[in-house]
Amino acid sequence: MGLGALLLLGLAILGFAGSGSAATAPVTAVDSPACGPLQYGGTGAAEALLVSDLPLQGDSRQRSQQMNDAIRLVLEGAGWRAGGRNVAFQACDDSEADTGLWSKAQCKSNANAYAANPSVLGVIGTYNSGCAEAMVPILGRAPGGGVAMVSPGNTLICLTQSSPSCGSGEPKSLYPQRRNYARVVPNDAYQGAGLASFAKGHGIERTFVLYAGGDPTSLGQAKTFRGAARKLGISIQGFRSWNPKASSYMGLMATVKSKSPEAVLLAGLTESNGARLIKDKVAVLGPNSGVKLLAPDGFAQQSTIDLAGPASRGMFASVPGLVPQDLKGPGKMLVSELQKEIGGPVELYAPYAGQAASVLLGAIAASGERSGVIEAVRKTKVRNGITGSFEILPSGDPSVGPITVSVAKSSFQPFQVVEPGPGLVKAARQG
Repeated sequence: MGLGALLLLGLAILGFAGSGSAATAPVTAVDSPACGPLQYGGTGAAEALLVSDLPLQGDSRQRSQQMNDAIRLVLEGAGWRAGGRNVAFQACDDSEADTGLWSKAQCKSNANAYAANPSVLGVIGTYNSGCAEAMVPILGRAPGGGVAMVSPGNTLICLTQSSPSCGSGEPKSLYPQRRNYARVVPNDAYQGAGLASFAKGHGIERTFVLYAGGDPTSLGQAKTFRGAARKLGISIQGFRSWNPKASSYMGLMATVKSKSPEAVLLAGLTESNGARLIKDKVAVLGPNSGVKLLAPDGFAQQSTIDLAGPASRGMFASVPGLVPQDLKGPGKMLVSELQKEIGGPVELYAPYAGQAASVLLGAIAASGERSGVIEAVRKTKVRNGITGSFEILPSGDPSVGPITVSVAKSSFQPFQVVEPGPGLVKAARQG
């Protein structure tokens, strides 16, 4: 059975009733300089539009491009169709040219453009949780009952569940009408619990936690690790932010060294000057074979190794869900197709972007109207999909939460899969 047949099977088992019968107008591309050209390889005119919203500049470019490649392969495998409807695709950028990072202004601008275009029935994105916070309420108020958004990479707890670290009444404040957001990766409570469990299992009793200053998502990841670590009896030797614009972290690392930790956790992104941070950690505290270096998914990308060089060797980075090498069935076939195209390692979130696209195709097959697509996403049940079997819970989270810890060599290679228990996940949520 080929990739196309497996992906079509994955859509068929979502359990939806069939394609909506609403009349359709010809698809128009999102009119924004942030969006690339319309992509469509089907027969006949396109009748619906999916857009992706990812950072396409800076250090994130390689990862995001692979995510878009995965989305296109899923669409090709489905014959560019969802039920009886032809579906086109457009890739959009939420990053700024001068920084290569997402910005709130750009995310809001993109969301307004999607909301205003009636052809858009679903958004695949975002990668950065802060961008999702800006976009979700705008998409929720869009004409036609709102626009569905399915993320392959957001992990911030507050997008779907309450936590002491949430602000402004989140998540309730994000949904002015109804929940139009879901994700196919576990949230940070699972990741923090998984990393803490991994540390405990490898004999780590003392950890220093660092997080990227000015980024609520990084702070949230640091807190989830701290909450789970304390429950496991791991001592937190320090809890400090780093300045992403600093030219050196030698002084910060000297402070870390003075506390004699057995491991250092970096909660943040490679894009937040992570390579300099890793190099200075190794320069002051020694190689990662001694004082361990741990990080959540913001560092789990090839650019971390490319930019930090030998200093990255031996660091451990977690990713919510399973890594490409561990996927089976449709996921394994999608990874194989991506490898043929790119001629190198597949980024960790690429298959999840494909899974998000598959979920939205199934929802469009159930209803050709915006409000109906939202309802269909919320009822999603996937068996043997690209990333495995799961359902979308009422919160918008997937029903399963494995965490994969990978080790940095020439690329990130899977080291251990951790499945934290509900008690540890709850402790992580409390921070």
